[in-house]
Amino acid sequence: MQFPIFIHKDENSDYGVIIPDLPGCFSAGSTIEEAIQNAHEAVECHLEGLLLDNEPIPFKKTVEQHLENPDFQGGVLALVDIDLSKISGKTIRINISIPERFLKQIDEYTHGGNRSGFLVDAAMSYMAQHRIQKNAKQKSA
Repeated sequence: MQFPIFIHKDENSDYGVIIPDLPGCFSAGSTIEEAIQNAHEAVECHLEGLLLDNEPIPFKKTVEQHLENPDFQGGVLALVDIDLSKISGKTIRINISIPERFLKQIDEYTHGGNRSGFLVDAAMSYMAQHRIQKNAKQKSA
């Protein structure tokens, strides 16, 4: 699962990192490389905390949506790739059936890579989006 990060530098300071889709998750580093590495660790730690507290993982916006945000001008937007299987606890093997054509599309999208990771990411995104819609309906009622 990839999370956009915004790297910025104020005069006479280290590089600061904001993770826009994870409120309260920040990081820093003395170099851009160190800032990205520290952001990776911060995101992992933040997500692990959410999972331990049985909280939902927030819905991620696209990089393009963040580029339109004036708060993220004058810096660098990058992505950190988080393997949720490393922080989600025990992995359980399941057997599912998927239409062959759909499975081929998944394999093309993942370039023959991690089907399980793709399906978990898709399910998490789906649940987050529907949670947002459900909350919006509850607020308008």
